[in-house]
Amino acid sequence: MVASASLKDMTPGDGNPKESSPFINSSDATEKSQKYDGKHMALFEEEMETSPMVSTMISSLANYSSLPQGSKEHEEEADNEEEDKKKKKPVKAPQLGTLMGVYLPCIQNIFGVILFLRMTWMVGIGGVIGSFIIVFMCCSTTMLTAISMSAIATNGVVPAGGSYYMISRSLGPEFGGAVGICFYLGTTFAGAMYILGSIELLLVYILPQAAIFKMEGLEGAEAEAAMLNNMRVYGTIVLSFMATVVFVGVKYVNKLALLFLACVILSILAVYAGVIKTAIEPPDFPVCLLGNRPLISKGFDVCAKTLESGNGTITTKLWSVFCDSPFLNATCDEYFVNNNVSFIQGIPGVMSGILKENLFGNYLEKGDLVAKKGIATVEGPDDTLTNSNRYVLADITSFFTLLVGIYFPSVTGIMAGSNRSGDLRDAQKSIPIGTIMAITTTSIVYMSAVILFGACIEGVVLRDKFGEGVNGNLVIGTLAWPSPWVIVIGSFFSTCGAGLQSLTGAPRLMQAISRDGVVPILRVFGHGKANGEPTWALLLTAGICEIGILIASLDAVAPILSMFFLMCYMFVNLACALQTLLRTPNWRPRFNYYHWALSFLGMSLCLSLMFICSWFYAIVAMVIAGSIYKYIEFRGAEKEWGDGIRGISLSAARYALMRLEEGPPHTKNWRPQLLVLVSTDVEQNVEQPRLLSLTNQLKAGKGLTIVGTALAGTYLENHPQAQRAEQSLRKLMETEKVKGFCQVTISSNMRDAISHLLQASGLGGLMHNTVLVSWPRNWKQADDLQTWRDFIELVRETTAAHLALLVPKNIAAFPSNGERFSEGHIDVWWIVHDGGMLMLLPFLLRQHKVWRKCKMRIFTVAQMDDNSIQMKKDLTTFLYHLRIDAEVEVVEMHDSDISAYTYEKTLVMEQRSQILKQINLTKTEREREIQSITDSSRGSIRRKNPAVVTTQLSVTEEQPGVSSKVEKPEEEVQLIHDSTSPTSPATPLTPASEGGAQTPGSAQVQMTWTEKADGEPAKPPGASTPQGIKDIFNMKPEWENLNQSNVRRMHTALRLNGVIVKKSSEAKLVLLNMPGPPNNRSGDENYMEFLEVLTEGLNRVLLVRGGGREVITIYS
Repeated sequence: MVASASLKDMTPGDGNPKESSPFINSSDATEKSQKYDGKHMALFEEEMETSPMVSTMISSLANYSSLPQGSKEHEEEADNEEEDKKKKKPVKAPQLGTLMGVYLPCIQNIFGVILFLRMTWMVGIGGVIGSFIIVFMCCSTTMLTAISMSAIATNGVVPAGGSYYMISRSLGPEFGGAVGICFYLGTTFAGAMYILGSIELLLVYILPQAAIFKMEGLEGAEAEAAMLNNMRVYGTIVLSFMATVVFVGVKYVNKLALLFLACVILSILAVYAGVIKTAIEPPDFPVCLLGNRPLISKGFDVCAKTLESGNGTITTKLWSVFCDSPFLNATCDEYFVNNNVSFIQGIPGVMSGILKENLFGNYLEKGDLVAKKGIATVEGPDDTLTNSNRYVLADITSFFTLLVGIYFPSVTGIMAGSNRSGDLRDAQKSIPIGTIMAITTTSIVYMSAVILFGACIEGVVLRDKFGEGVNGNLVIGTLAWPSPWVIVIGSFFSTCGAGLQSLTGAPRLMQAISRDGVVPILRVFGHGKANGEPTWALLLTAGICEIGILIASLDAVAPILSMFFLMCYMFVNLACALQTLLRTPNWRPRFNYYHWALSFLGMSLCLSLMFICSWFYAIVAMVIAGSIYKYIEFRGAEKEWGDGIRGISLSAARYALMRLEEGPPHTKNWRPQLLVLVSTDVEQNVEQPRLLSLTNQLKAGKGLTIVGTALAGTYLENHPQAQRAEQSLRKLMETEKVKGFCQVTISSNMRDAISHLLQASGLGGLMHNTVLVSWPRNWKQADDLQTWRDFIELVRETTAAHLALLVPKNIAAFPSNGERFSEGHIDVWWIVHDGGMLMLLPFLLRQHKVWRKCKMRIFTVAQMDDNSIQMKKDLTTFLYHLRIDAEVEVVEMHDSDISAYTYEKTLVMEQRSQILKQINLTKTEREREIQSITDSSRGSIRRKNPAVVTTQLSVTEEQPGVSSKVEKPEEEVQLIHDSTSPTSPATPLTPASEGGAQTPGSAQVQMTWTEKADGEPAKPPGASTPQGIKDIFNMKPEWENLNQSNVRRMHTALRLNGVIVKKSSEAKLVLLNMPGPPNNRSGDENYMEFLEVLTEGLNRVLLVRGGGREVITIYS
C-alpha cells in the first residue's frame, strides 16, 4: 500500500489542501503560457498567465503520472533544488500489465491459509450444501465489491493509495479515514493470521518435536494451553523475523512474491491431480474406528485388539491403550469391550458415492466425539467417556456463523490490484479485468473444492481438523498427488509469503493515511527512512500484529479481520452506489458493467455477513469506525475532495427546500429565522459585535441565521472589500459560535443594498422571517441624516414583507456570551398584540446560560374602561396554556391632561425638524437659520414662561439610563452644533431616574427635561388642572400651532416611558412593542424622537415588531 498524499500540494493563498492538477494555474502552465508570444492568439493574450494553450499542455494531460509516493525519486523531487533534479536518475514509467500487475497478485492474496488448513474441516462440519452456500455468499460479496471497485477505479486516474484513496475521495475524509484505518487493521490482523497458520503447519505437520511446551501425555485444557503457548512463542519469533526482512528491504519481498505464488499454484494443482487419481486408483489411507469412533493413530500400530500367531492370541498396542495390562484377562474400557475395531478408507475416491453422506452438516460442541454415521455401536445408557485422549474430538463448538467468519478471509485480497495502481501501465483497463478474472478463478476453485472434498474424502476425516486419525497428515494433503508433503511445504511457504505481503502493505496504507493529514494523531507514522520506507508505521503494524499473535488461535483471529475487511468492502459498494444515484457530473467510469442496485446488494451482503460472522465483533468494529469518524470530524484537517457525502448533502438540501415550498410553516413549527444586519467600518470590521452575541443567545430556536452587511459602490470596484467583509463576518460568527451563513451585498447606495439583502437573502422556503438590526448610532448627527432615514425605510420594508423586526437599543450594554446573570428579570411590556413574539423571545433567551437564571415578568396596560382584575386572570390563564412561567402585572393608565412638559417636548421636536430641513443649505445660511429659530424660541419661552425649563438637543445616540440632576443657571435650547465641533464618545452610565443627561461639551442633540429633586419633571405653574392648561395656552400662543397628532404621540410616549421606568428600571432586559412609522414620510424624524422618548432611562431595550402572523400557540 502506498500513499496517495503525493498528489496534493498547497495552493498559495488559500491554505486549503487541493489535489494537484496538470491543468490550470500550475507552475508548468505559467512557464509554457509564455508561448502565446508570437502566436496568432492575440484574442486570448490577456489570459495567458492563467490559461495556457492546449498545444503546450497536451503532453502533461496525456502523461499525467500517478507514481507511488515513497520512492526516493519523488522524495528528492519534493525537497531538492533544481540542480539536484537535473542530476537525479529519470523515473521509469510503470510497465506492469494486467497479468503481472493485477491478476497474479490477486490470486496470491486470495488463496491463502484457510484453503489449506480449514477448508476440508468446514466441508465436514457444514456439509457440502452449507459450505457451498457460505462460499457462494462470500464470493458473491467480493465479486459485487470488485464491480463497484472497478467503476471507481476507472473513473479517472487512480493515484497510488488503492482502496483507501478510492473510499476517501468518494465518501470524504471522515469515512475515508475511518474505513482506511479499519482496512489497515484488517490487513495487519491478516498478517497475524498468516503467521499463526504457518506456525500451525510447522508444529503440527512438519516438526511436531520442535514444540517448546510439550503436549505429549496432556489432554483437554492442558494440551490446548500448551499448543497456544507454542503458537505465541513461535509466532513472536516469526513476526520479528518478518518485520526485520521488511525493514531491511521490500525489494526482497517483492522478488520472493513469484516464488510464493508458484507454491500456491503448485499446491492447488496437486489437489486437482489427487482428485483425478482417486477416480482411477484411490489412495490407501485407512482410518481406524472403535465402534463408530475414529481413533488417534499415534497410539498404536495395528488397527486390531488382538493378533493371531502360531503360539496363540496376543494383544496389540491398542489393547494396552484401553486395558490395564497386556494380558487377555485384563480389565478394559467398557466401550472397548462392547464394540469391534474396524477400519475404513479415509479417501474412498470421487466415484465412491460418499458425496451423499457428506451433503448435510454435522455441527459439534467442544469435546464432542467425531463419529462415523451408519455404523452400529454398542453404548450403555450410563456410559461415560473415558480415554478421551484416544479419540478424535471437536476442539471448538461449531455453528454456521462461525464457519462464515473463519472462511471469509480466504476470499479477501481483491484489493491487491488496485493497491498497485501506481505501477500499472493502464490502471483503468487492468484493474477491472484482472480483479474480476482473479475472483472468477478463485471462486471456481473454491466452489469446486467444496464439491470435490465432499465427494472424495470420508466425513470423519473431513471433521478431523488436525488429521489425527490419518497419522497426523494434513487432511487436504492426503488427497494431494504425488505426496502430502507437496501441500504441506507449498502451503507453508505461501502462508509465509502472504504474511510478508501483509507486513509490507499495511505500513504503506498507514503512511498514506498519515500523510493525508486527516487523522492528526497519526501524523508521526508518515515519516520513514530516506527512501520513503515507512519505519514508524512498520513498528506500529508489528505491535498490532503481536496482539493477534497473542490471541494465538487461527479460528479466533479470522473473524476479527473478517469484520474489518467486510466494513471496507461495504463502503466501497456504498461509494459506487452513491456516485451513481447522485449522478455526479464527474462520475464517468470507463467500466460500464455496474449498477447501483448491484452496489447496494453488495453493501447489504457485507453488512449481513458482518452480523452473521459475529454480532459482537460487528458492533465493536462499527464503534471503532464511528469513533474514528467523529474524531476526524472534530479534530481532523479540513479536506475538500468532492466526495459523495457532499453530494448527498446537496441532494438532501434540495429535497428539503422543495418540501418547504409546499406552504408556510404551521405556528407550532415557527421559529425565528434571523437576518442579522450589521455595519462595518472602513477596515471592513463589524461595528456591533454584541449583535452576534445576542443572535447566539436567541438561537435556542435552532432556526436559520444569515448575517449580512451592505456596501455602497459597484461590484467590480468593491469586490475585494466585500471579500474582506465576508471574512470578517465569518471570523466573528466563529468567535461568537453563531452557526449560519454570511452575505455581503454591494449596491450603488446603502439604502438599496440593505433592501437587496432583505429581498434576496435565503433560498426558496428557507427564508428569514425576522430581521435583527441595531438602533442606529449617532442618528441625530447633522452629517449622518441618511442613517435614520435608512432605518425607518427598513422598518417600513419589514412591515410590507410581513417580517418580524427586533431592534436592540444600546447594544453595547448587552451581555456577551461569557457573562452570566445570577438573578434579575426580563420584563415584557405587552401593549399591542404582535402574534406572540413578545412571549416567545424571552422563552428563547432563557434557554441560554446567560439569561437562564432571570425570571420573566409580563406587564400589560389597562385603560379606564378595562377590568384590570379580569385582565390579570385571563393573562395568567393564557400563559398557563402557553406553558410559560412568568409573573403577571396589569398597569392602569388613567386618562390625564396633556402637560406643559409634553407641549414643550413637542415644540422642541418640531423646531428640530425645521432645522433638519435646512441641512442642505450652506454653512452660513444654516447657522443663520438655526440662530433665528433659537432666538425666536428663547424669546418666546422667556416672554411667556418665566418658570423656565431646560431642553437640550444632542447629535449622538442618547445613552440609556443616564439622568441628570444638574440644573442650569440659565434656560437655553442648545441646538445642532456645527460639523466642525469636536465630539466625544458617549459613555454609558448606570440607570437612574426618568430623563437623561449629557456629558458637558459633547456634541449631542438630546432632549432632557430638568428634573426636580424628587425626580419628577418640572412643570409650569398651573399645569395640574384643566384651567391651568387653559392659562398656559393663553400664555404660549406658539403651542396652539403645534401638530396635535404629534402632541398626542408625545403624550403617550412620555406616559408609557414613565410607567416603564418606574416598574422596570432594574430589569436586565426590557422587551417593548415597537410602534410603526407614520404613513406620512414628512414626519419621519419625529418618529425617531418618539422612540427615543419611549425608551429614555432604560439600560437594555429590545424593541419588537411582529410579522403579522401568530408565532406561538396553546396547542400541542
